[in-house]
Amino acid sequence: MLEDTNDIGFQAVAVNDGFGLEAGVWFRLCLGGITGHKDFARDTGVLVKPADACKVADAVVRVFIDHGDRTDRTKARLKYVLDKMGFEKFLGLVEEKLGRKLDRAAPGALAPRPAFSRTAHIGIHAQKQDGLHWIGVVVPVGRLTVAQMRGLADVAREMGDGDIRLTVWQNLLISGVPSKKLKAAQAKIKSLGLAIEANAIRSGLVACTGNAGCKFAASDTKRHAEDIARWCETRVALDTPVNIHLTGCHHSCAQHFISEIGMLACKVQETEDGDAVEGYHVLIGGGFGPQATLGRELYRDVKADDAPKTVERILKAYLAHRASREESFLALASRHEIDALKAMTEQDAAE
Repeated sequence: MLEDTNDIGFQAVAVNDGFGLEAGVWFRLCLGGITGHKDFARDTGVLVKPADACKVADAVVRVFIDHGDRTDRTKARLKYVLDKMGFEKFLGLVEEKLGRKLDRAAPGALAPRPAFSRTAHIGIHAQKQDGLHWIGVVVPVGRLTVAQMRGLADVAREMGDGDIRLTVWQNLLISGVPSKKLKAAQAKIKSLGLAIEANAIRSGLVACTGNAGCKFAASDTKRHAEDIARWCETRVALDTPVNIHLTGCHHSCAQHFISEIGMLACKVQETEDGDAVEGYHVLIGGGFGPQATLGRELYRDVKADDAPKTVERILKAYLAHRASREESFLALASRHEIDALKAMTEQDAAE
């Protein structure tokens, strides 16, 4: 789903009949994403059969190895190779590695991409195969204990098809569960202290490792994400998921720039003589895919202790000022300047 944020992204697309390619499911190849540096992957116009995806990815990586600069950490990404040589020259080198020409998409060849559900990664869903289901399990801020990991493996092996699939929302899917085993699987998941449903606050909550496990992070992102969820879920009647991403440093592992509410960790100096405390710069209005856009800074230097109340004000401002129940947070943010959005949050705080 977030193929436009990656160095190499494969987006599943349907190819229509009659355009010189085999009709069916292909991948669209996107290259050069690095949202921490404010850039999205761009569509190359290349289509890849699923069976060839690994070969094409391998060729792309090998061209990058040949031409990338790994001596400078600030430039050691595919984006900078593409900026230097251009997409067509790069793709020509990929074709040399593959030993054949890449397939290109003709105008009209691709069917429109279907809409996706914001909550489809959670809960029980029927598969295309009769009698089988997949279960979306909520992993609180992406953190599992060893016992939970072993328990989920048991569920997948004994009640599903043995697969566990990870999602970009830091949750996971267990597939191939027969109807007759659904209740047992639910009970086992619950006994592990996990759930298969989540409120709208937690459905879009993502946090990087934070300073509990990363030397670059300026704050304890996972703990602060939990603080935000606990505070807001009982105070904001949110009826649709809003993406809230907390990232610990400018490397943007949690991709704060493309989140509807993005939070970039920082140190906040409360007094001239005191020690700095953990905090965040708050961005608003980021999006991905068909709505790809970078978030804009709403607040700077918000103390971590104040982050839950700040997010509460932002969410309440959204509910109070959206044009209709159907208007998304991103849509509301996109149609207002940053000063107007700030006024909304501060107005609601004063009332």
